[in-house]
Amino acid sequence: MGLPPYGLTPGETMPTTATRPSEREQLDRRILELTTLYEISKILGSSLDIERNLTEILRILNSFMGMRKGTILLYDAPRDELSIRVAVGMTSEEMARGKYQKGEGILGKVMQHGVPMVIPDIGAEPQFLDRTRSRGDLVSQTIAFIAVPIKVGGQTIGVLSVDRLLVERVSFEEDVRVLSIAASLIGQAVNLQQRVAHEREGLLEQTRSLQQALRSRYRLESLVGQSKRMREIYDEIQRVSHSRATVLLRGESGTGKELLARAIHYNSPRAAGPFIKINCAALPQTLLESELFGHEKGAFTGAATAKKGRFELADGGSLFLDEIGDLPLDLQSKLLRVLQERSFERVGGTRTVEVDVRIVAATHQDLEGAIAQGRFREDLYYRLNVIPILLPPLRERKEDIPLLTEHFLAKYNRENNRKV
Repeated sequence: MGLPPYGLTPGETMPTTATRPSEREQLDRRILELTTLYEISKILGSSLDIERNLTEILRILNSFMGMRKGTILLYDAPRDELSIRVAVGMTSEEMARGKYQKGEGILGKVMQHGVPMVIPDIGAEPQFLDRTRSRGDLVSQTIAFIAVPIKVGGQTIGVLSVDRLLVERVSFEEDVRVLSIAASLIGQAVNLQQRVAHEREGLLEQTRSLQQALRSRYRLESLVGQSKRMREIYDEIQRVSHSRATVLLRGESGTGKELLARAIHYNSPRAAGPFIKINCAALPQTLLESELFGHEKGAFTGAATAKKGRFELADGGSLFLDEIGDLPLDLQSKLLRVLQERSFERVGGTRTVEVDVRIVAATHQDLEGAIAQGRFREDLYYRLNVIPILLPPLRERKEDIPLLTEHFLAKYNRENNRKV
């Protein structure tokens, strides 16, 4: 049967080999169609894994139509190329060969003109390219080919195609109708996935920009203070930044322990990872344990959902334990285990969580005195005190006062749009 060059236009007769089905057969067919479309909708709503979803859709269509092969091709506008995204009944090598320009072959024409095309016998159709070389013998059997456009908002973004054996009671019109509905659902899913990917890339770009800004802000050259002792501390930070060893920052309140903790992180190979902070003196023991190690759903009253703790959030990065000297004894043993084994269980949980975290701790307390009084574990002290850094108070580095004055004055002017 001859075909119009660009598919079926309104009013043309759909090719068919079917005799008129009985009412019972029509009803069974409608039920099968609805079931098929329902299953496709369920798959598309189950996850954002577009490759998996599209493959499962082809498998469902295979059960519905008894197709031999099926492909979903998507259009790459920058490359002006239509290529197979997923397929059933083809090898990866065959899929890789399935690339078409607009207007090229049957698939290219469907992409170009946005109308379905039906080939009752691909072996007798010169426009059918079989570029994938996956059809084999087209002489001993008659294979029909149906291709429908995948559209979003009236714009064709791809093509859905199926191969099926030409047998009696095949209604191409019904096949095209069902495939067109499936293609519409696929188009919505692909559009959503592309939007999510675009937004994710935007967020990643923002993250990269923020990370770069943080690295710049906490470069050692950007830190304020050029006294002899501070230069020695900068040299020490430069040496320890590339190590995994635990750092213990000691000094009075206001000496810049958190600033140096961030400098250690953002000058290390972990700079792209998270920097997580927790003040061990700011929370009661019951809340502190949950904040550090997380909790499972129902672990205590009010734990309506599971929650990650600071250790999990810091995985791949650094965890700053401020005021470590105020950590309760009961939690010191749990912290010691994390330092030794890099694993723990959430509150109310039994599953062991493994983490890769670099610990930077800080305190203004006399830990040696706390050990003597039984308020701090000696074994934990030695685990934390691998690389100790003592920060001097400002009264011991008076030459830095003019630099700090200029720094804070400039910061005040920027924040308040003033010149003082």
